[in-house]
Amino acid sequence: MSDKVSLSLTINGAQHALTVAPERTLLDVLREELRMTGTRRGCDAGDCGACTVLVDGLPMLSCLSLPARLGGRDIRTIEGVESGGELHPVQRALVQHGAVQCGFCMSGIVLAAKALLARNPSPTLDEVRHALGSNVCRCSGYARVVEAIASVGGRP
Repeated sequence: MSDKVSLSLTINGAQHALTVAPERTLLDVLREELRMTGTRRGCDAGDCGACTVLVDGLPMLSCLSLPARLGGRDIRTIEGVESGGELHPVQRALVQHGAVQCGFCMSGIVLAAKALLARNPSPTLDEVRHALGSNVCRCSGYARVVEAIASVGGRP
């Protein structure tokens, strides 16, 4: 084990001063140090997308990310997606389309979809499928999930 390092992270718009072991992952820090448990622990290998967060607006797997390398970057978790008590349009669309089942994968899917819609406000179904390619959902067949996200951009 290495000595701990002090760092400052901006998460959901708030500064967090932390002292952590350098080998700790962002997922560990979010869940265990900051109690932001919306970011899910799935595979711990970067295969399932349950731990997806946004770093500077881009999807990143927190189980493979070291917080010591993220100082000065904008980190957004599922806890920082809603605004003023209102669901994000992606969250609202997933509920309206009946796309949420157990919900375990949804935080990663919401963040991947949010990043997609930020760079492409009207994606096709194939573009949505591609953007969600790193997110595994064990409960659904993805059809409603993909349709819900495409509907946010005005696609049927």
